[in-house]
Amino acid sequence: METALLEPSKWEQFQSAWELFQDPILCALIAGCVLGFLSVYVVLRRMVFVSAAVTNTAGLGVALAFFAEIHLGVHVDPLVGAVVMSVAATLLLMVEPARLRLSRESLLGCAFAFAGGAAILVGDRIAQEAHDIQGILFGTAVLVTPDQLHAVAAVGAVLMVLHLWWYRGITFVSFDRIGATVQGLPVRLLDTVLMVSIGIMVGVCARALGALPVFAFSTLSAIAALVLDLRLPWTFFTATVLGGIAGAGGYLFAYFYDFPVGGSQTVLSGVLVLLMMLVRLARAPFLRKA
Repeated sequence: METALLEPSKWEQFQSAWELFQDPILCALIAGCVLGFLSVYVVLRRMVFVSAAVTNTAGLGVALAFFAEIHLGVHVDPLVGAVVMSVAATLLLMVEPARLRLSRESLLGCAFAFAGGAAILVGDRIAQEAHDIQGILFGTAVLVTPDQLHAVAAVGAVLMVLHLWWYRGITFVSFDRIGATVQGLPVRLLDTVLMVSIGIMVGVCARALGALPVFAFSTLSAIAALVLDLRLPWTFFTATVLGGIAGAGGYLFAYFYDFPVGGSQTVLSGVLVLLMMLVRLARAPFLRKA
């Protein structure tokens, strides 16, 4: 009885082991914020399934990196595998599907299904890395290493600086291509920068956190922000904050209630959407009076 009373609380254990949890929490926070910012483009441009296909492809890239080292004796950094495959998928999905006599939905469906299935098949041939494959697909921020944190932080910082610098141009091209073309903006360049940015960030974050929470950050954050019907700059800001909350908050929820991290981060992203819906409903009478 006395031993049970003297056992440290969950919070005390968390505080004493902060150095162990610091990297995954910071990584989830940064990834959630950057992907939350980019998610506004993903949702408003109706690219939700692009994000799903790219995250699955990033998981396949990591699996192939493990396979190459185990069975072919060729060392490939899993991070490189994730980024290369996700960028390749992004560029492929930028191809006009009409040339192939396919709809965009058909192309996205093929990419999503093939990448997810291939990741599972490759994972079946690398039994010693099976835990890593499960983490890649469903998320396990517990395993974030300092190198992965540094990669997510560095790529996230560069992309945020670039997107804030080119904010007007990228948003103009994203929502009014004809007007941007008339104004003489480099539409194809800005479009490519946006798509490659999404591909790179998804690839880096999927390696560190897993495809499932990365998909949630890159879609649900914007959906939650858009529910509030704010002006576009505030929508970007809100989506960024909500993504960070889902990332770090999901990790804390998983720790204190003993749930899987990736699932917790994903569910929290969905809960934030519901909360923003309630906020919108609560604001509705005041908006009508105004």
